[in-house]
Amino acid sequence: MKVSILVANYNNGKFFNDCYISIVEQTYDNWEVIIVDDGSTDNSVEIIRRIIKDHKNFKLFENDKNHGCGYTKRRCVELATGDVCGFLDPDDALVPIALEKMVLAYINQDYVLVYSRHHKCDTNLNKTGTSKNGQILKEDIFNLNYDITAFTTFLRKAYLQTEGINAYCKRAVDQDLYIKLLEIGKAKFINELLYLYRIHSMGIASNLNPEKAYFWHWFAIMKAAERRQLNIENLFTETYILRKRFLALEKAVNESEFKKISEFLYPILKLFKVKKPNRNKLKFR
Repeated sequence: MKVSILVANYNNGKFFNDCYISIVEQTYDNWEVIIVDDGSTDNSVEIIRRIIKDHKNFKLFENDKNHGCGYTKRRCVELATGDVCGFLDPDDALVPIALEKMVLAYINQDYVLVYSRHHKCDTNLNKTGTSKNGQILKEDIFNLNYDITAFTTFLRKAYLQTEGINAYCKRAVDQDLYIKLLEIGKAKFINELLYLYRIHSMGIASNLNPEKAYFWHWFAIMKAAERRQLNIENLFTETYILRKRFLALEKAVNESEFKKISEFLYPILKLFKVKKPNRNKLKFR
């Protein structure tokens, strides 16, 4: 099976070398890389072209202007020729066995989508944590808990049976695609860490208002409900209320004297090997 690694780039060329190395070091060697630059305003194209040089497996394309994430990722798939496709952000990387594991999961199986867990990394791609996603449940038809995350691949022939990626979407592009694929087939979860997700100040997950992310997440769900002729008013209301309660609680904690005191005392308590509270447990999904 041939794998198409899809890279949608916008101003992330400075991180691309790690991405490139992780691809050429794959244990599985039947692959191509489709890179589409979405009108970068920095020197990304120059950097990427210099790194890939004349490597025959890498193909670089440029949009005529900045169209956004949905348009660019859709074009990536349209340019792909592989049996299996998977998105890899230019500021992230794969572990060496990622493609091999993905292909093995498809052989003699009827999955349309296969996904794994990922390492969380800092700006220098040092590992700082791991994702906690798991097997998608049948009742969670809208992937509400974000169980499907990187690394994710899908069959191109299955993709062609859907409406494809919504070029209008600015965020939640992958979310929209996963829901569509789940409508026509089954997903397989590989409980291994196959992707290195870099968290940095310029990343799309870091520099956009969380409210915008929430809007596009629900935009994908609303479109899915429309396709399935489902009324999800109650589902949205319940989730929205839970989210508002979480944000109110988080705001109260952040502004509380307890937080100020705990942050003041932490350097002292550290001397006695007292662990800092893990605020990620409050994270709303």
